[in-house]
Amino acid sequence: MRSISGRILRLTAAAFLCGAFAGPAAAQEGTPAKQLFGGVALPSKADPQPVGFYAKGCMSGAVALPTDGPTWQAMRLSRNRRWGNPEMIALLEQFSRDATKLGWGSGILVGDISQPRGGPMLSGHSSHQIGLDADVWFTPKPDQPLSPQERENMPFTSMLDKSKFLTVDPKRWTPTHARVVMQAASYPQVERVFVNPAIKKKLCDTWTGDRSLLGKVRPIYGHDEHFHIRIHCPAGASGCQKQAPVTAGDGCDKSLAWWFTKEPWAAPKPDPDKKPVKPRPVMLSDLPKACAAVLAAPARGEEEATFGGAMAFTSQPASATPASNIEAIINDPPVPTAEIPLPTPRPLQ
Repeated sequence: MRSISGRILRLTAAAFLCGAFAGPAAAQEGTPAKQLFGGVALPSKADPQPVGFYAKGCMSGAVALPTDGPTWQAMRLSRNRRWGNPEMIALLEQFSRDATKLGWGSGILVGDISQPRGGPMLSGHSSHQIGLDADVWFTPKPDQPLSPQERENMPFTSMLDKSKFLTVDPKRWTPTHARVVMQAASYPQVERVFVNPAIKKKLCDTWTGDRSLLGKVRPIYGHDEHFHIRIHCPAGASGCQKQAPVTAGDGCDKSLAWWFTKEPWAAPKPDPDKKPVKPRPVMLSDLPKACAAVLAAPARGEEEATFGGAMAFTSQPASATPASNIEAIINDPPVPTAEIPLPTPRPLQ
């Protein structure tokens, strides 16, 4: 526990030192964007705004999901990826309560949301860059609150039968899992819920509720240990690039059947006439121009930036976490202003 807290404090101190003594140009010249954004410990002191696209952008004015809540816990705290747009954080807190009512243990375990100022990450995701994406584990929150160290070391649980290709393990997958995924898809602000193709097929074969929401549940590589919630660009967020709407229907069609062919999993055939090209890292200049200003902006204090005013990085049980005004902010929100090697690029779902 001490080592995790120490690392977080060192990251915070380093971020302040960089902001105080290094000019933006000196810090940004020739440095990959993931290192610039991955090295910032606190959000900008500005109005909340997503900038750019889910997989190419940044965010200002982020707020943090409190590490502990009545019906949630944030996982992998050392990554410092529990930051998001206020609408995303409010949704997660609402969803955590609704999931509990569905029988999902004592709440949800929340994985990566975004970095304090969004942007590309040092490892893992290609999206999660503008504070409108969040991962939720397929493991319910246990009754006994997890310690910071347990949150670092607790293994994921796959919903797949490892002995059968793209098949859900019936010993792990339950009707409650299905209800929780479909609950996530039910909110009007949710644009997509990404799951493994096997999980999507399981829902197509077994879901007897409102099937109009199934179209929001999209098959994608990985996502057998967690599901990924993506919300729409908030109203009035002019700098946020919308994703094309999902196609009509429940998605239980040829687009799903494609995942069960050889094509998505086939190794790419090298072109003997082409010289191998070393991948070029994404630079700050590749992102929307506003991201340079977001990166250079003054920082907001950690306690001030934690959603609802709850204290961050607490090791106390969830019931002891100050959260007196979380409900007030949810009811009156601010005015909207799986690192997996893949044989082929991820399709944009």
